[in-house]
Amino acid sequence: MTLLEGSVGVEDLVLLEPLEQESLIRNLQLRYEKKEIYTYIGNVLVSMNPYQQLPIYDLEFVAKYRDYTFYELKPHIYALANMAYQSLRDQDRDQCILITGESGAGKTEASKLVMSYVAAVCGKGEQVNSVKEQLLQSNPVLEAFGNAKTIRNNNSSRFGKYMDIEFDFKGSPLGGVITNYLLEKSRVVKQLEGERNFHIFYQLLAGADAQLLKALKLERDTGGYAYLNPDTSRVDGMDDDANFKVLQSAMTVIGFSEEEIRQVLEVAALVLKLGNVELVNEFQANGVPASGIRDGRGVQEIGELVGLNSGELERALCSRTMETAKEKVVTALNVVQAQYARDALAKNIYSRLFNWLVNRINESIKVSTGEKRKVMGVLDIYGFEILEDNSFEQFVINYCNEKLQQVFLEMTLKEEQEEYKREGIPWVKVEYFDNGIICNLIEHNQRGILAMLDEECLRPGVVSDSTFLAKLNQLFSKHSHYESKVTQNAQRQYDHSMGLSCFRICHYAGKVTYNVNSFIDKNNDLLFRDLSQAMWKARHPLLRSLFPEGDPKQASLKRPPTAGAQFKSSVTTLMKNLYSKNPNYIRCIKPNEQQQRGHFSFELVNVQAQYLGLLENVRVRRAGYAYRQAYGSFLERYRLLSRSTWPRWNGGDQEGVEKVLGELSMSSEELAFGKTKIFIRSPKTLFYLEEQRRLRLQQLATLIQKTYRGWRCCTHYQLMRKSQIVISSWFRGNMQKKRYGKMKASALLIQAFVRGWKARKNYRKYFRSGAALILSNFIYKSMVQKFLLGLKNNLPSPSILDKKWPSAPYKYFNTANHELQRLFHQWKCKKFRDQLSPKQVEVLREKLCASELFKGKKSSYPQSVPIPFHGDYIGLQRNPKLQKLKGGEEGPILMAETVMKVNRGNGKTSSRILLLTKGHVIITDTKNAQAKTVIPLNSLARVSVTSFKDGLFSLHLSEISSVGSKGDLLLVSEHVIELLTKIYRATLDATQIQLPVAVTEEFSVQFKEGSLMVKVIQGPGGGGTGKLSCKKKGSRCLEVTAQ
Repeated sequence: MTLLEGSVGVEDLVLLEPLEQESLIRNLQLRYEKKEIYTYIGNVLVSMNPYQQLPIYDLEFVAKYRDYTFYELKPHIYALANMAYQSLRDQDRDQCILITGESGAGKTEASKLVMSYVAAVCGKGEQVNSVKEQLLQSNPVLEAFGNAKTIRNNNSSRFGKYMDIEFDFKGSPLGGVITNYLLEKSRVVKQLEGERNFHIFYQLLAGADAQLLKALKLERDTGGYAYLNPDTSRVDGMDDDANFKVLQSAMTVIGFSEEEIRQVLEVAALVLKLGNVELVNEFQANGVPASGIRDGRGVQEIGELVGLNSGELERALCSRTMETAKEKVVTALNVVQAQYARDALAKNIYSRLFNWLVNRINESIKVSTGEKRKVMGVLDIYGFEILEDNSFEQFVINYCNEKLQQVFLEMTLKEEQEEYKREGIPWVKVEYFDNGIICNLIEHNQRGILAMLDEECLRPGVVSDSTFLAKLNQLFSKHSHYESKVTQNAQRQYDHSMGLSCFRICHYAGKVTYNVNSFIDKNNDLLFRDLSQAMWKARHPLLRSLFPEGDPKQASLKRPPTAGAQFKSSVTTLMKNLYSKNPNYIRCIKPNEQQQRGHFSFELVNVQAQYLGLLENVRVRRAGYAYRQAYGSFLERYRLLSRSTWPRWNGGDQEGVEKVLGELSMSSEELAFGKTKIFIRSPKTLFYLEEQRRLRLQQLATLIQKTYRGWRCCTHYQLMRKSQIVISSWFRGNMQKKRYGKMKASALLIQAFVRGWKARKNYRKYFRSGAALILSNFIYKSMVQKFLLGLKNNLPSPSILDKKWPSAPYKYFNTANHELQRLFHQWKCKKFRDQLSPKQVEVLREKLCASELFKGKKSSYPQSVPIPFHGDYIGLQRNPKLQKLKGGEEGPILMAETVMKVNRGNGKTSSRILLLTKGHVIITDTKNAQAKTVIPLNSLARVSVTSFKDGLFSLHLSEISSVGSKGDLLLVSEHVIELLTKIYRATLDATQIQLPVAVTEEFSVQFKEGSLMVKVIQGPGGGGTGKLSCKKKGSRCLEVTAQ
């Protein structure tokens, strides 16, 4: 029983000893400091606000509390919600959950936890999930428009909410209905220092994108609006931007269309814009004070926003039409009156918008089917308020809490009385404070405070708050729960805290002093007819629908009901609703004013406990019997205390309980046996039972331990003995297996030796000296045949680029395998060559020759490899003069190219045409195509070329006797690789002698006059461009720089 075992403090205050106010608060403090925020008073849940997220609300806890009854686990809000839901589903009893407490005590969070638990445990399905989601998503919408930051709470509900959730016979939600009470609309136009207006305004300014703000004619800075406190625009732990997106998503889920969402935001923007309409003093022609608008731009923007004529709105704000049955009188309003009219319009627009939102949500979540339904109501309403300055709002709030306290007392006592009657136990009358006299003081139809307030509002003549207070003093001068300065003076009492314009009521939670200033105005809650008509003329569908009385066809001279009368009627309806359901109570308590986690203010909690009547609630619960439990559960817990019922009991539950308590010699005055339950009067008796049970559990635990240890030792011995037998048998078997294996191996060896000896003896005559060689050759040939056949079946592709070849299966085939691979490659190459045309063969031979001459020696060689050799680079076919030059009879010209001849004297270059035939190298002039130099190929001694990417080369002659030749030639060619390759091959074909080709950076050039040393160096570019610059160094040296 977790109420007593392993718990922190006392989990159920009914069992608290001693029962005093201080011990009750100390118990709450002890549990709060250990993060145990929930405590029971019977079936009433006391909840402390932890001001932090606790890990006790996940799906694991939902599943845990769904499977247990109310008292089987620690106190938790899920336990109460589960009890209410199961009672509704299984017993077909309508339920209501009443959540009370002052602002900041956690009522809103408690209601959301109840709804989330019910949503988690009820049925599944697409339609059911949709209904659950709509019910849950109503919270963000109502919080945005109905909650605000106050001094005591960052997310304070500024309205009362009662939600009826309707279920089918299976316990699946069908829909719901929300009723709201007394929105604090005065907050729209004025907030205390450190407080904020309703969340929606800050969410709209922070979360709307620039396009939406422009459409609503708003600026993002909250400091630009008279109705918003600029100092408290941000709240710690609250992201207005993210909350605005949550709001839009929630409205979409509920069923609001995009157009409806836009219209709601436009009306909210209209309220903000109204606050910026500045009114100034003006005077009429006769000198009567009037009012006007300082800057017409604000009114014009409002008109554009909602489709309203700005002149109509200005006229409605600054004047009032008094209409009787016979005439109309238009009266100008002074600045104070105009400001009152403006603020009244803003409050009315916002209040009616909030009511419209509630009705629109109800349309989406209402139940359309006509089947029989079960109902669970959740009441989240403002707690008792005692402020420094208490006005009309605090008066009606405290009146509502008086009625809830009355319901709580009557239904708690009624429940106790019905349970005693059901169990056949005499009911003892409980003495408690009946607050019916206070409720009667406020709500009496003829002589109540609300009735007097309505009478004063309707009375002709001069009416003021002072006349209302005077009437109260006269009527309640001798009432025991009413005080004022006049009644105190009459009784010769002096109280400096009581003001002349104040009266005091002794509520059940304590004395509260109310200031009557503005009671009349707030109760009248009048909106000038001109403003209603102006709003009705707007071309904005939503705004127009909020003011149906503005329609001239529906205009009425009848006075609307007062705020007090409307609230009293709503409370009466609420009370009837609550009386028709089975109540479940959650009492929320705020541990400190600073909203700090872990901090417990004894004085603050004590005050709340007093006006919540927690101690009185415990006393009512304990007035008869403090503890009661079903016979079966009681016997299951305590049957171990009697030898008659332990360890087995085959009789009835009640008989078993009587046996247990009889053997314990319990006093008969402490016990009462009902029809299904045992009742225990004093908590001391229960504690005695628990102590005896604890001692008995220790004895049983010792017995269990002793028995278990004996059993464990016996079992351990049996296992060891069994293991020893298994090990011994296995060891012996293994030894015999090994011995048998050795004997078998020896026998086989002997048998094999004998069979071999006999075989050799019988067949020796058939053996010859070459038998082994023949066998080995046969085996070798078989292996070779297998290898070659396998090679035949696995030959690679005939492509000459495919270098793959199967590896030899044995090492002694490696040489043959390599030779076969070589032969196969040569065969592939031959087949490839056979497929080539003579021209392709010639091209490949030239490329092969170039590779032999220049590969790895000349830097420009790699770039020449992929480029085919053309031979003709000057368009020889189009130049018949060049074709007639010497060499034409020797066959075609092998190479024709424009080269640059280097002058040995100054290093300058001049353009020449070089023609290569089968027998000669001809140098001609580029202009007249005349042969300048003709060199027979057999006169070439060698060729010198550099290793760089340049095209410089020298043709060295064996004798200087050629036509036009003056010695060795120093030339530059752009196709030096191709030119020298063709010269080399032509010389080889003509002379059968290989022409030496030297790759060097220094070589000597011979002329008739002498020799010249040519040195080639790399320039800063590394010789990559192929450009040359020649410079004479003295008379015998030419330095060539490759750029």
